[in-house]
Amino acid sequence: MRLSPRAKAAWRRCLTNPRVVTGGVIIGLMAVVAVLAPWLAPHDPQEQDLLATLLPPMWLAGGEARFPFGTDTLGRCIASRLMYGARIALYVAVVAATGAMILGTLLAIVAAYFGGWVDWLISRAIEVWMAFPPVVLALILLVGMGAGVNKVILAIIVIDWTRFCRVIRSEALVVMVRDYIAAAKLAGFSHRQIMLKEMLPAVLPLVITMMSIEMGIAVIVEAIMSFVGLSVEPDVPAWGVMIADARQTMHQAPWGVVLPVGAIFLAVLAFNLLGDGLRRALDTRLVLGRAEAA
Repeated sequence: MRLSPRAKAAWRRCLTNPRVVTGGVIIGLMAVVAVLAPWLAPHDPQEQDLLATLLPPMWLAGGEARFPFGTDTLGRCIASRLMYGARIALYVAVVAATGAMILGTLLAIVAAYFGGWVDWLISRAIEVWMAFPPVVLALILLVGMGAGVNKVILAIIVIDWTRFCRVIRSEALVVMVRDYIAAAKLAGFSHRQIMLKEMLPAVLPLVITMMSIEMGIAVIVEAIMSFVGLSVEPDVPAWGVMIADARQTMHQAPWGVVLPVGAIFLAVLAFNLLGDGLRRALDTRLVLGRAEAA
């Protein structure tokens, strides 16, 4: 498939943006580790060695090379559990962000295109839904639906579609007054054609940017839900579960908390860097502003 000159220029800006490159490399490495965890992990994440509990990382005194990041209170390898925990984090991030993006973008385009009472209803729904604190609302939903990683994903979608809808609706309203939308209507395009072929491509850069940021938010939400026992089962290696297990011995073995917190921080930082870099590379207003300033 041949790219248009504009698409080639946008792709080139993305590849030369340090934020996009840094965030993409970190996320790519995390994805590789998550996919290859059964082969890369030095131990089974549930394997216990009660004679080697609370070992420090191998670069500290008392550490052992067979446990690179040390062990927890049950003698389980922290490095292996971090690798398998990346699977849960990335799974929730991708699926939840995609679901929230699809629902929020669809409603935003419909609201901007039809306007009137359709826009009014969707806007009021956003205002009512955003009146609740997101984490509290997620807890209420999970208490009602039950625990489980797929329930966490559903809760994130149900809550965070408003984040997409509110921002993208504003951009779609700007798109609606452009000449090519009027030309498409005069040419006899159907509602579906105008929304999918004219409006969606115009707001797509913003959608991509928001989705990458939403992935970081999803990682944090999943970690919180795992910490309180409303996501994965207690025996499933997830970063939030690791923090919950290590909090009793954090003064004796701080690496049990520091390492999973560091993994969450690194993942969120990577998604935010990617999102900010994509915004700078794909937002035509920022690109034109920099070109004029130069």
